[in-house]
Amino acid sequence: MNEIETYMQQFPDNVQEILRNIRTLIKDNAPEAEESFAYGMPAYKTHKKPLVYFAAFKNHIGFYATPSGHDEFQAELSTYKQGKGSVQFPLDQPMPYQLMERIVKFRVSENNARSTSKM
Repeated sequence: MNEIETYMQQFPDNVQEILRNIRTLIKDNAPEAEESFAYGMPAYKTHKKPLVYFAAFKNHIGFYATPSGHDEFQAELSTYKQGKGSVQFPLDQPMPYQLMERIVKFRVSENNARSTSKM
């Protein structure tokens, strides 16, 4: 069992399911992403650049798509509590998986473009 699986298992079953769903949607939409554990949470990179991070808390899922991912989807994220480069999805509301998927796709294309422009 790796660090991410160990991390996810410490939460109640319903939260584990949400974390597994987020992990799957990241892997499905960023199959080339490197999965690691950073800042105490699952972390993903493409082209050695941060893609997204996520973490579970008592009352919410924290989703971190660096400032650019949050800036791009500012209107859709405006109904959620936010910090610099983070958004909180309450556990007592439906998870916005489609929005997370769109953010991941945006970040993948952004990292791909940055990587290509440096060549």
